[in-house]
Amino acid sequence: MGDNRVHALRGVNLEIKRGEFVAIMGASGSGKSTFMNILGCLDKPTLGRYLLEGTDVAALDKTQLARIRNRQIGFVFQGFNLLSRTTALENTELPTLYARIAKTERRERALHSLSLVGLGDRTDHFPSQLSGGQQQRVAIARALVNRPSILLADEPTGNLDSRTSVEVMEIFQTLNDQGLTIILVTHETDIANFARRSILFRDGSIRRDELIPKRLIATEVIKTMPKLDD
Repeated sequence: MGDNRVHALRGVNLEIKRGEFVAIMGASGSGKSTFMNILGCLDKPTLGRYLLEGTDVAALDKTQLARIRNRQIGFVFQGFNLLSRTTALENTELPTLYARIAKTERRERALHSLSLVGLGDRTDHFPSQLSGGQQQRVAIARALVNRPSILLADEPTGNLDSRTSVEVMEIFQTLNDQGLTIILVTHETDIANFARRSILFRDGSIRRDELIPKRLIATEVIKTMPKLDD
């Protein structure tokens, strides 16, 4: 801004391996959002390199970056960002429209993604007919439909109650167990503890990077939680 240059990130050096489940934490202004934007190919680093599966992202043009975002990266946000007049199935299909996938395969992929998140029987429901947790499941299904190698989730439980949050984390853990790399931004320690590794940002730098020795298992947590109508 003007003559002031803000270093959102400085001296960040790390590697995230295929199949990891990493939680990114930090206060507002710590640099975690900029970090996630670079990982998701929404921003380029002004210095340094970001290698995504061996490709130097900083050297790619806008078209190439868009292709990577569509084919290799799935995004899940705090806001569900569903089209209100579109069914769960149609919402899930949307990313395939830009990938030039045949209509029959688009439908098959969307149905499969919805079944993965437990919504195989809600395909014709509109967002207004779904609970907040179900809408987030549709958002996750949409992120999976192009079969990405990485799932980036930015505060995905921020608009959910505690029980639904754990149910969403159960989906993430199941996907990770199947080999999907997941990187999750959260300010909640309880949510971060469902991951396998935690990285803490502060003032644009990494202050802590450690494995979670006793990560929470979502299915076990759900069993101990009272039902909503109790």
